[in-house]
Amino acid sequence: MKLHIESMTCGGCARSVTATVKDVDPAATVDIDLASKEVKIESSQPVEKFTKALDEACFPAT
Repeated sequence: MKLHIESMTCGGCARSVTATVKDVDPAATVDIDLASKEVKIESSQPVEKFTKALDEACFPAT
């Protein structure tokens, strides 16, 4: 799945997003493209779990 996170603007944000994804699914593969503000997640978990956790971490994703 690919999510766009407009508020992800720096390396610290990217680390926080990665940590949030890993909290939902420690086995997930996370690939962040900071320039396009996109995160690619490979996981068997539903996208809703990630968008809810990211929203709660102040990184709303679409």
